[in-house]
Amino acid sequence: MLFETHGAAQPRLVGIARLAQESPLLAAKKQVEYLELPTRSLLNRCASPRMPFAWTINPYRGCEFGCHYCYARYTHEFMGMDDGQLFERKIFSKGAAARVLAEELKRFEGGEIAIGTGTDPYQPAERRFETTRSILEVFAAGRGRRLSITTKSNLIVRDLDLLDRIRRRNVLHVNMTVTTTDAVLAGKLEPKAPRPELRLEAVRRLSEAGISAGVFASPVMPLLTDGLANLAAVAAAASEAGASYFGGGTLFLMPSAQKQFFPFLQREFPALAERYRRRYLANPYLRGEYDAWIRRRITKIRLKYGLAASPVAYRPEDWTREKEEPQLRLFDER
Repeated sequence: MLFETHGAAQPRLVGIARLAQESPLLAAKKQVEYLELPTRSLLNRCASPRMPFAWTINPYRGCEFGCHYCYARYTHEFMGMDDGQLFERKIFSKGAAARVLAEELKRFEGGEIAIGTGTDPYQPAERRFETTRSILEVFAAGRGRRLSITTKSNLIVRDLDLLDRIRRRNVLHVNMTVTTTDAVLAGKLEPKAPRPELRLEAVRRLSEAGISAGVFASPVMPLLTDGLANLAAVAAAASEAGASYFGGGTLFLMPSAQKQFFPFLQREFPALAERYRRRYLANPYLRGEYDAWIRRRITKIRLKYGLAASPVAYRPEDWTREKEEPQLRLFDER
């Protein structure tokens, strides 16, 4: 329950909303505040059978990159912040993350751990607070774990030393998100994220360092990034950068994301706004024929550029790595 009431007293925040309200301010700039959120647990169990991992870690709540389609905006609503803009203006770093994680790993049940499934672990806050790096230091001290990191940021290359130590005694792969190689379009969709070419250069650096890296063109957005030319350009750039795998999933828009994405479309792509509303108000997921069509397109592109569907195989016994269809009518054609 978000609020408790006591007689005629004003409702007071409880749970995560109270913790957020009481979080101390760490730093601030013109439009962004950074706060420290008290943390009792860092590992979150993933309940979805569709996901290839059992556990998630998000070093931060909120994300300054401001991607208009971001599904994770709902997490700020849990903290009593219904204004979607606060997701990118109030950034919470999880306090004592390394200590909390080290204690949890003593009782860890096993399974793949995915870092950065909700908010980007290498967003601008990471330059200030190094919460993600402190978490990687814990993993670098251990062995025999299966880990993945998902990001849109070239800041990850700062931690090449730690990533190399981790991958030598664990299974590790890095997923770089690149929805488009068109810098102008990317700047509209993901206004504060690093440019696509910087992300792809990070993939090159990771691959050259012997770290398994791939590119995800997720989310694939109807009539914005789902075109054959766009997806093929991303795959070609991924291959040239040394990525070993490539994938992409269709955009889903929960109500919290719709509040941000629909007005964005109305401003930047007004011809698409009503079509998106009709489709996504009926169902936040584009199931069925369109989704299947996107998966087939991704598969054909992947095969063309010699990219795998998932990270390279590994040997768990010693934890070392071994080394076009017509557009459907769901949305009008371009």
